[in-house]
Amino acid sequence: MTSPTTSNPAALAPELALELKIGLVSVSDRASGGVYEDKGLPALADWLAAALTTPYRLETRLIPDERARIEATLVELVDVARCHLVLTTGGTGPARRDVTPEATLAIGTKEMPGFGEQMRQISLQFVPTAILSRQTAVIRETDGHSALVMNLPGQPKAIKETLEGLKDADGKQLVSGIFAAVPYCVDLIGGPYIDTNPAVCKAFRPKSALRAAPPTENNA
Repeated sequence: MTSPTTSNPAALAPELALELKIGLVSVSDRASGGVYEDKGLPALADWLAAALTTPYRLETRLIPDERARIEATLVELVDVARCHLVLTTGGTGPARRDVTPEATLAIGTKEMPGFGEQMRQISLQFVPTAILSRQTAVIRETDGHSALVMNLPGQPKAIKETLEGLKDADGKQLVSGIFAAVPYCVDLIGGPYIDTNPAVCKAFRPKSALRAAPPTENNA
């Protein structure tokens, strides 16, 4: 993993006023080569559209399973496009061409293993082969900017399950999805405040980190 270029939280404060930028990366030899239609990017975009109430802008990339290309894409999204959150899909299995976790760890300055651990716990509710998945997450820190980079599964159904968690027939949360912890993580690394639709995914923050909801026309 790379070394951070700054450890001063005050240097990250200007990011709070910025528009939320999210990078989406689908890693697939065949989809990027036009053999079949990519389903990872649409699945991610659709879930974010339902889950986020904070305005945001997407940067999307469809690339092959090549470690150097994945690393370069992640660096570009964080360092150049200035994304605060980057989500990848694909390339996290045990096959020889599956190198997304290696590329992600190589560009990170801090590993965040809890995200991958929780993804596997959720997927194990459905298939025993979830233990073959190698999803992980990292923070990438540069001078004045930080981003959370997370690897997600490759299938749209698994993407939704790991982000959103498991609910019963009445919509009661049984197992928290990983995205519940993402807004507070982005807070801690100096990014914009992220609000979510609780019907899809209720973000968790300590009471001291909560902000009052913005006024509406009825209560302004």
